[in-house]
Amino acid sequence: MSITLLYWILIALMLVGVVGAVVPGLPGSSVIVVAILVWGFVQGLSAISLALGVAVGVLLLSVGIDFLATYWGAKRAGASKWGQIGAIIGLVLGILGLLPALPVGGPLLGILIGPLLGAFIGEFLSRRQLELELRLKAALKASVGIVVGSLVGNVIQGALALATVIVFVVTTSPP
Repeated sequence: MSITLLYWILIALMLVGVVGAVVPGLPGSSVIVVAILVWGFVQGLSAISLALGVAVGVLLLSVGIDFLATYWGAKRAGASKWGQIGAIIGLVLGILGLLPALPVGGPLLGILIGPLLGAFIGEFLSRRQLELELRLKAALKASVGIVVGSLVGNVIQGALALATVIVFVVTTSPP
């Protein structure tokens, strides 16, 4: 395999990582780091030092963004701890496919629907003191806030992952 072909295969793999940074349940920034490391082993680690540093920084930042964006969405929507815990449980169940089988989208939709349902149920249970109508409104608002926050975080992670690929392309030249 030629060096040039390997370079472009790694770029394509990194672009898959960018998509993975946005789409829940797919590997994202970690794929980009691995692709950069492969190039570093072929060309020498000094050739990738800046790109690798940026990629590792983005990988660590992505974890923080995930939590902060979900927390921000929950906070803005007035979600309780129950709603946040419900969203996490719903996410796990959605990833594992324990939600009812969906005719279209399967696990990918489960990853989106799981947190929404989990947050709704958690929030509904935590607001027992409210009338039914107010309880339903609070639960819906909190669950939508958590999911919107999570989606905003995914978009930010995608932008950071794309910036990492751009840094890699700019700092390494195709042979």
